[in-house]
Amino acid sequence: MDYGLTGFGVAVGDAVAVADVVTEYTEDVERVLGYGYERVHRAARDVSVADLAVEAGTKALVGISPHEVDLLVLAITDLPDYLYWDAAAWVQRALGLGRAEAVLVDQGCVGGVSALDTLAGRFATHPDYDVALVIGANRTVDAYWNRLATHSLLFSDGAAAAVAVRGAQSLRWRASYAETDGRYADFFRMDAGGARHPFTPGAAAPSVRDAWDVVAHFDHDAERVTAYSEEIDDRTARAVHRACRYAGCVEEDLARLVLLNDNARVLAQQAELIGVPLERTNARTAARHGHFGAADHLLCLAELHESGELAPGDLVALAANGRGMHWACAILQN
Repeated sequence: MDYGLTGFGVAVGDAVAVADVVTEYTEDVERVLGYGYERVHRAARDVSVADLAVEAGTKALVGISPHEVDLLVLAITDLPDYLYWDAAAWVQRALGLGRAEAVLVDQGCVGGVSALDTLAGRFATHPDYDVALVIGANRTVDAYWNRLATHSLLFSDGAAAAVAVRGAQSLRWRASYAETDGRYADFFRMDAGGARHPFTPGAAAPSVRDAWDVVAHFDHDAERVTAYSEEIDDRTARAVHRACRYAGCVEEDLARLVLLNDNARVLAQQAELIGVPLERTNARTAARHGHFGAADHLLCLAELHESGELAPGDLVALAANGRGMHWACAILQN
């Protein structure tokens, strides 16, 4: 099975300097500024995650007839526009992809990497699929959680899309690896609104469990919290190692390592653990734009593709962790 990415499209919210808006979100200004982010992107109030996905997809499909597209894979991070609603099917209709199967990937921030594995599987099992569109999108639902204070990543609104073509040699998919640990499935959930505890009329809006709830889960024990953080990094490195092994390469062969658009300290730690110099990562992009959830990796690939920084034959690893928890890595070759 062989496919490559041939074109990209990006849609992001308005850029704002973190230093200018941090006090809108928290009084803990020093901590947030210490993460090293310069800007985040905020979409207009009436722009949804599906709207962002459609805009990015439209840009990626320039020059391609909608009738040529056999598959759409949409990865989202936050809630879709509505409950009991399939965002992937709506985006399929909005883009005019009437022939395309639509698949929704909902694994949090790792979804943009998982989606590439989903593409590989669909191409392998459907020999008549030749063209696909993959989209990663995030739109922070401000009513439920705080984009600057919920986590040590600062969340931005945006989407990135790529056209995948069977047999294409640009950014060719070489291998993927993924693993899951359900012990952490309750982290970052919203306790109200689901089937177990439906929304109550007149009640205050619920909020998402945040990083402080994770600390509480470990009984505020610094050693246990540190061990959990180290496990995230270790398993991210393991995902890269195993994906490289499947692709027949080693970490030293990687021209680029694209991680989540995490804070400066985490990116430096993960790069060192994996064995790739920080300057070969997305650290600069992360600081400039913030974290787009499931869109991070496709957005970074779009920047690399547009800039011409990748030489023929360059290997790129895309690695991430996401709530659930999941870890994944995909290896592409330019």
